[in-house]
Amino acid sequence: MRWKNRRQSTNIEDRRRRPMSRKVAGGGLGTIILVLVGLYFGIDPGVILQNTGTLSPPSQTSQVALSPEEKELGEFVAVVLADTEDTWRHIFEQEGSRYREPTLVLFSGAVESACGYAQSATGPFYCPADEKVYIDLSFFEALQNRFGAPGDFAQAYVIAHEIGHHVQTLAGISEKVHAAKRQSSEREANALSVRQELQADCFAGIWAYHADRARQLLEKGDIDEALNAANAIGDDRLQMQSQGHVVPDSFTHGTSAQRIEWFKRGFATGSLSACNTFKN
Repeated sequence: MRWKNRRQSTNIEDRRRRPMSRKVAGGGLGTIILVLVGLYFGIDPGVILQNTGTLSPPSQTSQVALSPEEKELGEFVAVVLADTEDTWRHIFEQEGSRYREPTLVLFSGAVESACGYAQSATGPFYCPADEKVYIDLSFFEALQNRFGAPGDFAQAYVIAHEIGHHVQTLAGISEKVHAAKRQSSEREANALSVRQELQADCFAGIWAYHADRARQLLEKGDIDEALNAANAIGDDRLQMQSQGHVVPDSFTHGTSAQRIEWFKRGFATGSLSACNTFKN
């Protein structure tokens, strides 16, 4: 991925190396939840974030300087975020609307958001209440080593997927899905979550389309990295790895094949009309 010496977004909150402590009630259940959701990224914060306990403010004296590698990874994230800003600003302008840029928060270990408290095990997530994406960059190491999805564009796909949820919020899609879930059974609500997540994958593909054609950001093999990441985190594959069998009614993100398909649709067209995952 050709990201060096490109514009970096200023919409970054770097909270890394700022340790936080928290007492969490009901540790047993909370631990189980965190272990399960650690298999995913992009999960609805309303499901995975625990709002109990009190955060202690970060200690200024305990901050540790970032390593050169950590600084470079932060710069990479800022470049990807900037490119998503350019893409979605242009698309929204074409639709006669204005793109409101989200903030991306880098954290280590744990973080407090408007959606609640989260630990690194929850994976990257988007909080619609404050319009911020939260990422502990240690997830990228897990993406490579645990999920077998290495490469900088696999990482960019993760970011673009979360930005896709921000686009859904701005477009009013997330609100409609949330309202529909309140009137649905658990099975129906899960199916709606799958459609919402697949659309975010498709939106990530739209970003890749424009990043490639407008700014020549992509290199040979980048799309394969994204597709490998999409394949690695499909519900069917993760459930088979974790429990030895698959329960389709419990899917919340879609199968590996679905995630690959919808990313490819977005990348093939660069068009919002290609990403209507809610159409029967």
